Amino acid sequence: MERLLLVLFKRFFGKQSRGASEFGSPEAYVARIHAGEASRDPFIASYEPYIAKVTSKFCKRYVNPACDDEFSVALSAFDEAITQFSPEAGRSFLGFAETVMRRRLIDYVRKEQRHLQSVPYSSFDTTDEDEQVINPIERQEALSRYGLQQEADARRLEIAEYNNGLKRYDIQFTDLPDLSPKHADSRLLLASIAMQLVESAPLFLSLEESGKMPIKELCELCGVSRKTIERNRKYIIAIALLWQGDYPYLQSYLQHLRPPAITQDAKRGGSA
Repeated sequence: MERLLLVLFKRFFGKQSRGASEFGSPEAYVARIHAGEASRDPFIASYEPYIAKVTSKFCKRYVNPACDDEFSVALSAFDEAITQFSPEAGRSFLGFAETVMRRRLIDYVRKEQRHLQSVPYSSFDTTDEDEQVINPIERQEALSRYGLQQEADARRLEIAEYNNGLKRYDIQFTDLPDLSPKHADSRLLLASIAMQLVESAPLFLSLEESGKMPIKELCELCGVSRKTIERNRKYIIAIALLWQGDYPYLQSYLQHLRPPAITQDAKRGGSA
């Protein structure tokens, strides 16, 4: 159930992250890298969520980019795929990159298995201050499993608390994908409005106390039309509550909603 809710939450922010889409076609950008006209580092960084997804799917568990060796292996393989990719082969770059990542991960797993077979766990046994025999590898694995369980529990608690906050405004967590505008520009505009709502203490307090959006005041503050805010009231509230609340895991998705300055076109009526 938790996984389903997270899938719905990701759809709330759009099917594709802005970081990856801003490069256009992966094949075209890789061609620019080959020609020396573009840098690979920002391109690789924008696809780190994709790399983590492929790695987690291969490992059949959540892979933490910050500490799991498998992610480092896949990241290096993605870089290798950029170098080796040839458009003449007739394959998409991401399909080719996934193949390279899977091959390198298979090589890594085989190497680790051979190492474990040649070096038994018992060879790592040591004695602590109380003369108790401990195995640091088994202990680390146990701590890793405990950490993953703690993280899963924290995610479930965040989702429950956020859902309770949404209910006050007649919003359900499962409604979020349907509230999200189709166009990335519209989402960014509305995110900008939500941030200004949060940063204006009197307006956010008014929202909390009355349960109603201070539409007139928000229109004046943001310089957008009343229609834009009324049509997207629930989306703006959902983003504002997420920004304001104590939801570190869910807030990580906000990195794709970096509000720009509100443009003059948006001020004249807004297409959100």
